[in-house]
Amino acid sequence: MTAADVSLGRALVEEATKKSGLIWVRGSGPARALWHVWHEGAALLVGDGPGEQPLSAGLDAGGTAEVTVRSKDKGGRLVAWTAAVAVLEPHSQEWEAAVAELRGKRLNAPDAERMTERWARECRVLRLTPGASRTELPETSLAAAPLPTGATTRHPAPAALPRLLLKRRGKKR
Repeated sequence: MTAADVSLGRALVEEATKKSGLIWVRGSGPARALWHVWHEGAALLVGDGPGEQPLSAGLDAGGTAEVTVRSKDKGGRLVAWTAAVAVLEPHSQEWEAAVAELRGKRLNAPDAERMTERWARECRVLRLTPGASRTELPETSLAAAPLPTGATTRHPAPAALPRLLLKRRGKKR
C-alpha cells in the first residue's frame, strides 16, 4: 500500500464519517447505530447514561472498535474502519473540547442547560480514532435481528382495517 493509498483512505474515512448522521459501532457486543460528531480526526460519542444512547458493549479505554459508516443518501455501507477507543476523563481539556462539539449536535435534550454536568456525572464520552487501515466491506448484508427492547409494540392489524382502507380509497375517486 502506497502513501497515496493511505492518504486517500484516511480522507475517505473522514469525509464519510463527517457526513453520516449515524455510525455503526461494534465493541465486543452487537453493533449499535450511534449518533456522533467528527472533531479533530476522530468520532466523538456520548452515552451510557439516563436519556442518552446506549453504547456498544466492550468500548473500553485502550480497546478497539469496528466502525461502519453508512451513506446519508442511500443508507448503504460506504466504508468500515478499526478505531482505537479512548474514554475521556470528565472535565479534562480533551473532554471539555469534545463536549463543546457534542453539545451543539445533541437534539431534544431534556435538560439543555445542565446537560454537560449530567454527562460528567452519569455518562461516558468516547473518542474513536481511526487506525492506519480500512476494513474491507463484506459481500453479504450482515443483517441482524433488532436488539430486544421494551419499545416494540407489535400486534396484528384489526380484521376490519383492510375494508376501512379500501372503502376510503373508493370514496376519493
